[in-house]
Amino acid sequence: MNLSNLARLCEAIRDLKAEGHHVILITSGAVGVGRQHLALGTGSEPIKKRAAAAVGQTCAQVLLTLDNLANRSQYLNARNTFTELLAYGVIPVVNENDTVAVQELRFGDNDTLSAQVAALVQADWLFLLTDVDCLYTANPKDNPTATPIYEVEDITNLTADTSTRGTQWGTGGMATKLTAGRIATAAGCTMVICNSTAPENIVRIARGEPKLGTKFFPLPHSLKGRKRWILSVPVRGQLWLNAGAVHAVRDKRKSLFAAGITKVSGDFQAQDCVSLLDPSGVEIAVGLASASSDMLCSLLAATGPCGGAGDSNDEDLAEDLDSEIAMRRGNLVLLAPSGEVSLATTPAEGSTAE
Repeated sequence: MNLSNLARLCEAIRDLKAEGHHVILITSGAVGVGRQHLALGTGSEPIKKRAAAAVGQTCAQVLLTLDNLANRSQYLNARNTFTELLAYGVIPVVNENDTVAVQELRFGDNDTLSAQVAALVQADWLFLLTDVDCLYTANPKDNPTATPIYEVEDITNLTADTSTRGTQWGTGGMATKLTAGRIATAAGCTMVICNSTAPENIVRIARGEPKLGTKFFPLPHSLKGRKRWILSVPVRGQLWLNAGAVHAVRDKRKSLFAAGITKVSGDFQAQDCVSLLDPSGVEIAVGLASASSDMLCSLLAATGPCGGAGDSNDEDLAEDLDSEIAMRRGNLVLLAPSGEVSLATTPAEGSTAE
């Protein structure tokens, strides 16, 4: 544990508080610290990880699991708890509850956890601290022509290196930070990737100083209320869409009809959360499905996108395909900007109360 960096981070938090900011700290290291105390090494056995987490966690933490946020009632309770703590001037210290979380209901990395918490509390800023100064077009350790990326207004059109991985004591990597960026910016939060060895830069960035990290601007129309909560529901499957469906869902903000689906992946029921992917496999939205994976596969059987041979002569299925709503507009959350929205103007920060 780098105590010098930790002390400087505490000073940065102190300065942010002095300037009127509420601060929440997402920790990464309970398992690592516990392993060091117990001399467990870096193995990934679930029971040992949970024991290490229990030893490494400090008091006064807020411990969350994905199940806490996936349940609408628990989500609201968690948000109210954070609101009350911040009103008292407390600095919540958050981590995934590794002592009880199971693989099926895990955030999996602290980048995703921090983005979910930022969405939960309607944060203006999310700072992800890492071992590089910012995002680069390529890995600067391998490519001398790599150039830094200081501002990102459309994360879906970003061309950058995501090859860096998590450390032996941590989880995630650059790819998970971009996933966190899609969640945070959809929720109206400005996200910044910056170097953990210079935590004082957090204060400077919040004051408006440029080029101290990579800043991701929030989407022009940030999510509120129930749609913000949908971001926290665990994804159970994927739906691949054709170009027409992408245009209708993303640009026209219409409901998704089964006729626009080209492939179904995963085993999910109606009201489970699924990802919507464009023809190239880029995630453009998540939402609550109106039909199960079995039902959608049956409807799409005429063209065989679920792996079947198909029956192009089934007219009843073809009619159902055109009329069946796979995901209603009110249950759909866009993670990519609409083609009809100009991104030339930097969106205003902050969000209104739900």
